[in-house]
Amino acid sequence: MATADRELLSRTARNAVRGLMSGLVAGAIGEYWENEHFAADPDLTPGEGGVRKQLFDSYAASVDWTDHDHVARALRVFESMLRRLDRESRKFGGDGLPADTVAELREAFARDGCRLDDELRLHTARVAHLVVHADALSEASGIQAELERVRRFGADYPDDAIGAAKQLIEATAKLVLLKRDLPVDERQDLPALIKQAQQALHLHPAAVPPARNGGSPDNADSIKRILGALTSAAIGVAELRNRYGTGHGRLAAPTGLGPRHARFAVGTAATWCELMLDTLADADAPWRKASATAPLACGTLTTST
Repeated sequence: MATADRELLSRTARNAVRGLMSGLVAGAIGEYWENEHFAADPDLTPGEGGVRKQLFDSYAASVDWTDHDHVARALRVFESMLRRLDRESRKFGGDGLPADTVAELREAFARDGCRLDDELRLHTARVAHLVVHADALSEASGIQAELERVRRFGADYPDDAIGAAKQLIEATAKLVLLKRDLPVDERQDLPALIKQAQQALHLHPAAVPPARNGGSPDNADSIKRILGALTSAAIGVAELRNRYGTGHGRLAAPTGLGPRHARFAVGTAATWCELMLDTLADADAPWRKASATAPLACGTLTTST
């Protein structure tokens, strides 16, 4: 399990950019950091290097390298700096940043799951880094934000996308149980956790009361069939992750996976998570009325889907 204090961008990548600061005027260095709302640390003890590298350090010290938003903004700073250096070289008759420099930068960023393209733009694609805090999420808004990140970046690394989709399903299921004041067994496997969470919100087909004429659409037979299929689909994402996703210390990346597999896994997870979160937040959801009179005992339903 990833730890909450893991740095999302390594010192190696940061130093690769820092080493180029002698080619930028000090004003540009400060401008790019401040454009992304970072401030220099006036109390930072100067390190090795010239004034420009020390200026770079004073701003970099204000970045929380474990925070997704901070790192995303810092990457935009780095991208602006690299593109400025490239333009300056071409402006004075050069060929832009030297090929060996670009190669070193690519290698440094690739270790952290970032891709530097031919236009010197940085793309954060490795989903494993984007969802490093998924197992600690405690609010629906955080899960929604992680879902959006995985949607945007998952197709580039399908095995990571599948692993991330599974993590988000697990985080959502645990959040539902916690919000319902129900116990969360950390040893429970994901299929059982999925069923318990759906039972807690009356979204498991076995927990839906029989349909009545003129009754709620939540009780319709068609809804039961959809819920049964969705339960199986969410469990299928977990099984897919066990076979193809990240998290098992594989010696080689799975073969045959493509963007369509990533979109399929992430789309399935998103549908399940959003249904659970929407129902949890719905003031008129059936589980609220039922829980007022008959508290749910989690784990009592064993019907398979």
